Amino acid sequence: MADAAGRLTKLAEEVLGAPLPVRIRAWDHSESGPPGAPTLVFRNRRALRRLLFKPGELGLARAWVAGDIDIDGDLYAALDLLAGLIWERGPDAPGHPRATALRALARPGVRTAVRDLLALAGAPVPPAPPAEELRRRRGPLHTLLRDKQAISHHYDVGNDFYELVLGPSMVYSCAYWGSADGTLGTLEDAQRDKLDLICRKLGLTEGQRLLDVGCGWGSMVLHAAREYDVRAVGITLSEEQATYARKRIAEAGLGDRIEIRVQDYREIHDEPFDAISSIGMAEHVGRAQYAEYAGALYALLRPGGRLLNHQIGRRPLPDEEAYRVDEFIDRYVFPDGELAPVGRTVAQLEEAGFEVRDVEAIREHYALTLRAWVANLEERWGRAVRLTSPGRARVWRLYMAASALSFERNRIGVNQVLAVRTPEPGTSGVPLRPRVWAG
Repeated sequence: MADAAGRLTKLAEEVLGAPLPVRIRAWDHSESGPPGAPTLVFRNRRALRRLLFKPGELGLARAWVAGDIDIDGDLYAALDLLAGLIWERGPDAPGHPRATALRALARPGVRTAVRDLLALAGAPVPPAPPAEELRRRRGPLHTLLRDKQAISHHYDVGNDFYELVLGPSMVYSCAYWGSADGTLGTLEDAQRDKLDLICRKLGLTEGQRLLDVGCGWGSMVLHAAREYDVRAVGITLSEEQATYARKRIAEAGLGDRIEIRVQDYREIHDEPFDAISSIGMAEHVGRAQYAEYAGALYALLRPGGRLLNHQIGRRPLPDEEAYRVDEFIDRYVFPDGELAPVGRTVAQLEEAGFEVRDVEAIREHYALTLRAWVANLEERWGRAVRLTSPGRARVWRLYMAASALSFERNRIGVNQVLAVRTPEPGTSGVPLRPRVWAG
C-alpha cells in the first residue's frame, strides 16, 4: 500500500487535532510532514502494531527499544517536539494520546481512518515486548528482596558498559559544573567537584566515620578516604558494583579504611556514623518507605552528625494521589523507582527528627551531565551494543536524552539537602554562612 507515511500523518493529526510536529518516514520509503523537521522512522508494520496495541509512551518506547522506530535527525529536538504529546501528560490527562484517542474514536471520520490504520498495520496480533523489558516482579513493593531485584535490573548491566557511559570517574549521579575561570571543565572535573562539595558540606575531618548509602562503584568513599582521611563504609545492593568498588579500593591501597558491603540500609546495625551521604539512592526508596528511610538514617548518625541527601525531585501535583510512575522508566530503567517533590522530601526528613540546614537546587547541572553521558554512548555505540544488546543501548540513549530535556524544561530537578541530627542543646555545628563551605 503506497504512501504509508501520508496515511500515518493524517490519522495522527485527526486524533491530536493539530499538525504533527515531526516528519514521518514509513517502511515503504514514503515521507510526510513538515520539511526540515526531525523524522520519526517507522521501519516496519510491527512498529505501528505496537502503537495500536499500547497507545502513548509505552508503545512508542517498545517500538524504539526493539528498533522498529528510529529518529533521523537531532534526537533532542525530536524528543522535545514529542514531549508535549507523550511524556508531559499523564494517561488520563486531556490531550494525552490515549485519552485523546478515546474521544477521537467517537468522531465518524476518525473511525474510518482507524480502520485503514488497522489494515495498514497488518496482522492483528500484539507484538511481544522487547527482551529488555522487566515484566515479572516478586513480592510486595519495596521489600528487601524486591528492591534487590530492582537494583540488579538497573545496575548489573555490566561494569564495562558503565565505564563507557560514565567515563573514568564512575560516578552515576549529577556532576557539579563550572570553575573559577567561567568554563565548564570536563565531566571528570565536574564529578570530582561534586564529590568534594559533598565532603565539605558534611564537614568531614580526619578519623571520622562515613556511611555512603547506595555507594555505586565506590567513588564517594574513595574520594572521602583519600582527600579527608576518613574511615568509610559503602553499601550497595548490586553484586557487580561491590566487586568493582572493592577492586578500586584495593588498587588505591585503602582497604584498611574502606569497607564495601552488599547490604540494605535497613540491615545496618553498627552505628553510630559521623556523617552519611546518600547520592542518587533515595529515588529507589519509594513513597511508602520514605519515612522508614529517613528514620533509619537519623538513627545511624551520632548527635551532631550530618546527612547529605542528593535526590531527584519532580514538580508537585494538585492531587498527589494521582502521581503514577513513568511506564518507560519503570519497565526499562528504574523498576519501582518513585520521585517526590523536594518539599515533601524536606518535610519527611524533618519528621524523622532532622534539622534541615540547606537545600541547593542543581537541576541544570544534571542536564549537562546527561548530555555528556549521551555523547559518550554515541561515540562508542558499537562497543556499547557488543557489551549489552542493541535494545539495552537504545534504552539508555532514550532514557538519558529524554531525562536531559526534562531537567532543562524544569519537569524534574535535583536537590542536595543538608540535614543535621541536632543535639538537644541546639548546637548544629553548621557554619553561620553555610554556602561558604570550609575547605
